[in-house]
Amino acid sequence: MDFTQIEQFGATSWCEGIVGDGCGGGRIFFTCKDSLNVYDPITKKMMTLLQNLQEPQGISKKGCHLLFTCKQIKMIFDLSKMSLIED
Repeated sequence: MDFTQIEQFGATSWCEGIVGDGCGGGRIFFTCKDSLNVYDPITKKMMTLLQNLQEPQGISKKGCHLLFTCKQIKMIFDLSKMSLIED
């Protein structure tokens, strides 16, 4: 995957979903200035998962969970529930 495609959306950090590792395999998950997003390289479509975040950064993925921080607060987005969950 050429991450310059993700940078054109204004990505500040990103990670790739591994096929077979829960939800979102093969997709690119990334943060922007105030949002959490996903990009599907097959369909070439982007979707915003969360908006109005305060400086999201440092994204990683484990199974169906996206882990990132906002203003030094750790957050978890559950892809199977499509919502934030408690730490």
